[in-house]
Amino acid sequence: MKRLRIDAAARAELLHETHYYESTRRGTGRRFREAVTEVFERIKRAPLIGKPDEEGCRRLRVAGFPFSVVYRDEASELVVYAIRPDARQPGYWLARTR
Repeated sequence: MKRLRIDAAARAELLHETHYYESTRRGTGRRFREAVTEVFERIKRAPLIGKPDEEGCRRLRVAGFPFSVVYRDEASELVVYAIRPDARQPGYWLARTR
């Protein structure tokens, strides 16, 4: 099983959204983080599970939230590039893959 690395910008998105959800309703931030962590585990078990996306990346929806995890299966590791709001313009994270 390959190691999963979370890009610094994706980590910042995860923290931002976790704090936002927690500020709107207690416990929701924790549920969001748990749902994203479950996506990370699914990606590690089956890297091809996500829907193909731009730049050879894949995306996988976060259950119960309007977000997707954008990642790519690199030679030695799996890299998460974005915790992307589904309503946001696709591809905003592309510069992170270079």
